[in-house]
Amino acid sequence: MQVSVENISALERRLKIAVPASQVEQTVNKKINQAARTIKIDGFRAGKVPLNVVKKRYGASIRAEALDDIIRDAYVGAIQQSALKIAGFPSIEPINFDEGKDIEFAAVVEVYPEVTLGDFATLSVERPSSEVTDADVDTMIANLRRQRAKWEESAEAAADQDRLTIDFAGSIDGEAFEGGTSQDFNIVLGSKRMITGFEEQLVGAKAGDELTINVTFPADYQAENLAGKEAQFKINVKKVVKATLPELDAEFLTAFGVTDGNVEQFRADVRKNMERELRNGIRAKVKAAVFEALVNAHNLEVPKALVSEEIGRQREQALKQFGGNAAQIKPEMLPDDLFKDNAKRSVALGLLVSEIISANQIKVDADRVRALVDEVAQSYEQPEQVVQWYYSSKEQMAQVQSAVLEDQVVDLVLAQAQITDKAVGYEELLRPQQ
Repeated sequence: MQVSVENISALERRLKIAVPASQVEQTVNKKINQAARTIKIDGFRAGKVPLNVVKKRYGASIRAEALDDIIRDAYVGAIQQSALKIAGFPSIEPINFDEGKDIEFAAVVEVYPEVTLGDFATLSVERPSSEVTDADVDTMIANLRRQRAKWEESAEAAADQDRLTIDFAGSIDGEAFEGGTSQDFNIVLGSKRMITGFEEQLVGAKAGDELTINVTFPADYQAENLAGKEAQFKINVKKVVKATLPELDAEFLTAFGVTDGNVEQFRADVRKNMERELRNGIRAKVKAAVFEALVNAHNLEVPKALVSEEIGRQREQALKQFGGNAAQIKPEMLPDDLFKDNAKRSVALGLLVSEIISANQIKVDADRVRALVDEVAQSYEQPEQVVQWYYSSKEQMAQVQSAVLEDQVVDLVLAQAQITDKAVGYEELLRPQQ
């Protein structure tokens, strides 16, 4: 077999492959002999059909099948011979498939890029620092009480955190706009669900009130026809519902595993959970900052095939996030361009992390794996069973080991990078990215 390699672009290669006619005919004849032993033709006993009859009736299809096998095996052999690191599947171009001659075809493939790591000392990483304060614990307990609140209609003025049912009609320069009208719309004041100024101007309103508020749409609002525009909303407040929070009594504490009514123990448990969340949040923020710095510092060209695979993965993930509405969302409604930039960055990051692991011969730290499993298990009622479940599942352990390897990469980079520590409040640090 003859193989030549042509560079089409930075990552594309064209392999021209030639298979001798003798090898082709040997493979075809072998398949004809195999077919003759099993094929059934009227007038002949099974296994006794003459080869010339088999060739005449089925020769073309058998040869086509043989060519598929020859091309597959020749391609695999060519990859091994050329020592290329292939990304994705090849595109096959036939050159000469004439019977009695050498088979010639080309396989266009993408290869993995050569990754040259830069100097980590040039990287700048902002590392958040935070702690759980007594005020943070108070806020968390208030949130837990609010989750178990009893809601009742009220004739009093609406305040922050109250639920309102309203009708509203919006207009710009006296003209109604699409999406600006709704009836029986439910909103929690302070939820920041609406544009700035909308909820704030409803504080103090009572059921039965009719009022007009003025707001300005943000300059980067998703609907371009509304971005930066001043709007007026006529509002009818139909209902104000206020929450009555439960007391920190034995019944409330029992729901959180504190059976002796000890409020201080409850506060300690809440703080412990918050501190675990804080550690995880800081770790996630630092990892994201390091990975962002790595990608920005390395201008990698990535294989289109890997980007396409990553787009597919991200699309699947997006569809799952729609939950019960996923059946109504068709894949074509989420075009590739929606994920392309993130997919490219994700592929580039994966290549960089793999190279760092390889170049520094990083092996997964078993102690850190166990520590991470133990930390996850502490959030469950029976931690020991959770630990056993993790260690009995190859899939779950693979995910934990992958996370630990990434943490080890982050630590290696941080040991050399320029770090700036920034104090951040608990709520700010754990606030989801918009």
